[in-house]
Amino acid sequence: MVIRVFLASSSGFVAIKKKQQDVVRFLEANKIDFEEVDITMSEEQRQWMYKNIPPEKKPAQGNPLPPQIFNGDQYCGDYDSFFESKESNTVFSFLGLKSQLASKAEP
Repeated sequence: MVIRVFLASSSGFVAIKKKQQDVVRFLEANKIDFEEVDITMSEEQRQWMYKNIPPEKKPAQGNPLPPQIFNGDQYCGDYDSFFESKESNTVFSFLGLKSQLASKAEP
């Protein structure tokens, strides 16, 4: 499965842009295959993202804000969850991936 990062290219919020960049840079730096999905360009993709975030992970009011991260169709989490996993060095399990060390050791 490919990691899909749902972004908003035309967000006016600096904080959202920084969070999106942080996720993308981390994935690029760790050579993790991923696909950026711009929810401002596709209503269908935006609705898919909203529909596939588990109810307990949605905000009490309003819609979930980007970035939202999926492994294929499996929801991984939002930026706060990503950041926590980065801080605790568990990003690969957060993303539903084997760690790079384990994959390098395999023949």
